[in-house]
Amino acid sequence: MTGWTLLLLGAGALLLVPWTAVLAVTLPASTEVRHWSLAWIGLDILMAAGCAATALLGLRSDPRFRLTASATAAVAVLDAWFDITTSRAGAPLAEALACAVAEGALAGACLVLALSGGGEPGRRDLRR
Repeated sequence: MTGWTLLLLGAGALLLVPWTAVLAVTLPASTEVRHWSLAWIGLDILMAAGCAATALLGLRSDPRFRLTASATAAVAVLDAWFDITTSRAGAPLAEALACAVAEGALAGACLVLALSGGGEPGRRDLRR
């Protein structure tokens, strides 16, 4: 990565702090959402596509499986976050928490793959 890229990323992180504070103060506590089911279906389709892409690339020994694994981990965590934070109390929240355990396991498995050192998932690179 170039120095400019890192500088821009750092500046973006700093600028997001006051923006988050503005959102915390100005966003409504609740709202009506159009296309609610489409949003949730889209997240699950994205997660399934990430799992499929990671599996296919891994089976082909394509090192890009680490990229799809990273993205899939992020989507799984986001899905769990929104499931929990948008659930009503009681049974819906219990269901969201149970799903979050599974999504957390998926995210963890994807992170292990993303951070693996070898060219293939599950194999160590003996050249190191």
